[in-house]
Amino acid sequence: MNDPLLVLAAGGTGGHMFPAQAIAEEMVASGWQVKLSTDSRGARYCENFPSDVEVLIVNSATFSGRSIFGKLSVPLKIFYGVFQSLLWFKRNKPSCVVGFGGYPSIPAITAALIWRIPTILHEQNGVLGQVNKLFAKKVDFVAYGIAPESLSSANSLYTGNPVRNSVLKFNASPYIPPGDYPINVLVIGGSQGARIMSDIVPAALSLLSEKNKKNLRVAHQARPEDKDRVIKLYSEHNIDAEVSSFFDDVPRRISEAQLVISRAGASSVADIATIGRPSILVPLKSARRDEQSINAESMTSINSAISFVEDDFTEEKLSKCIAKFLASPKKAEAMAIAALTRSSENSVQMMSELIIRLVKEKKDVSRPAIKPIDKGTSQ
Repeated sequence: MNDPLLVLAAGGTGGHMFPAQAIAEEMVASGWQVKLSTDSRGARYCENFPSDVEVLIVNSATFSGRSIFGKLSVPLKIFYGVFQSLLWFKRNKPSCVVGFGGYPSIPAITAALIWRIPTILHEQNGVLGQVNKLFAKKVDFVAYGIAPESLSSANSLYTGNPVRNSVLKFNASPYIPPGDYPINVLVIGGSQGARIMSDIVPAALSLLSEKNKKNLRVAHQARPEDKDRVIKLYSEHNIDAEVSSFFDDVPRRISEAQLVISRAGASSVADIATIGRPSILVPLKSARRDEQSINAESMTSINSAISFVEDDFTEEKLSKCIAKFLASPKKAEAMAIAALTRSSENSVQMMSELIIRLVKEKKDVSRPAIKPIDKGTSQ
């Protein structure tokens, strides 16, 4: 008998792809066949998926940022992607399909519903994205990565955001609070929001006292076009900084940091919480549903993070905030401990158990009673 087949459908950003990677790692280890359905943009994030995972490139497109002619072509591309998925599903008969959002997940989810394949959506944020909202009432379950204020329907549940093995390896790493010794600060901005970090953070750090600047060890992820000017800014103020357009070891760097300065993307928040680090979060102002503010609030509400709206994220205010943080080691340690209460260490297990149970019960699955959400834990 062939191993059961799981299809993961995810869009082309790290926010969608990292949880998919975490599930792929777990299900491959459990003996499942796993295929990833994405578009050419998403394929760029597949390098760290298990080697056994086959990548299916399907046609898809988004209306965002396109000309009028480009927008007219979007339905045709999606329709062709659905046709591709229908044919592939008919030949290979997946046991379950899990969608993680983004336009590239539309073809696989649509095909799964047409063929009546057990289907789960995972929403990384506390509010449904456009694609997940489109399908939420049609699938078997909707799993949330950030606890929403209320569950949208009887098929909704809170699992937390699955994190990759590379993150779990540093789960609850010991934290050394700031003091009169080298202090590691990690600056990460995400694919859409790194520029403001390059504009504000180096200038803010330059305003610190000479004693604090002498102790700083900064790792700053900057957009390629900003890299040279960021290096120059740090150099001019004698701040020890490593600047790169991409760090392939972010989990390790989080574990070594006394402070993480980051956007409030769902995957970034999950990684920070699982490892257990204090953070300064700057929600992306242009996010259509303001989902990053909800993500940040999940951390500030337990005093594990400090959040700035973009309009208040100035070099002077940030510098004062960091100076106060560096002078408060006991508070920093308390923030690190608090972050762990939002850990996603059990999220992969919760999702994998849901998949296995759903497949076993097939379309006649009896939905479990949904317990009240405890926003303090994903367990």
